[in-house]
Amino acid sequence: MHTYPFADLALARRLERAEATSNARFVELRAGLDPGRGACWIEVGGTYAMYDGPASPVTQTFGLGMFQAPTERGYRPFEFTSVMFRPVTSPPVPESPSPRPGVIVRVIGADEADLWAKTASTGWGAADGDFMLDVARVNAVAPDGHLFLAELDGRPIATAALAIHDGVAHFAGASTIPAGRRNGAQLALLDARMRHAAAHGCDLALMGAAPGSGSQRNAERHGFRIAYSGSPIRASNGVSPGKLKVKS
Repeated sequence: MHTYPFADLALARRLERAEATSNARFVELRAGLDPGRGACWIEVGGTYAMYDGPASPVTQTFGLGMFQAPTERGYRPFEFTSVMFRPVTSPPVPESPSPRPGVIVRVIGADEADLWAKTASTGWGAADGDFMLDVARVNAVAPDGHLFLAELDGRPIATAALAIHDGVAHFAGASTIPAGRRNGAQLALLDARMRHAAAHGCDLALMGAAPGSGSQRNAERHGFRIAYSGSPIRASNGVSPGKLKVKS
């Protein structure tokens, strides 16, 4: 049986700092690859605030309200995220359901960054295709990232990423192409990343999911629990330079 730490402020700060660090690394990499974009981040009162353009999901804050009282100045919540965690054990989850035969998960090779990025972008949807492909390509060349690809009978169908900070394994980058869904690829990717995290000395795993989503259900089947709810907020007039994320 897994031993879960108590979901208190200390745990929330640790999880939030791990996610903040992952995003700060992304912003730094983006700034180097595309200086004209203006990507940057700062720390203010324990809060990491980062900018990657008005429409970017990376443009938000982490740890807001966890280290000192925030002032929101006319912003309001517009969505929620379940911030989930679980202990890292090895073997991770022996009871995990098996994926469809033929689904293989592996860490990508040095020459497969573009394959990973295109697969991830396809899974995230054609409507955001160009922008999300750009995001995926930044993630794919991160020097300290761990990128995973799921293949069905040799065809790439799903992606996932893992970043490590202070013993916390941040699970992100989950994407499955429409034709590859319902084959257990994301459960297989969760399992592979959990084993990778254990091998790299992590004691906690972290991921975010939309409340009630398939991603949250997959995570719960894999032993994750909700630590707290996160809520990005937008200016009340609807015109915002980005997002701020507060925890409730």
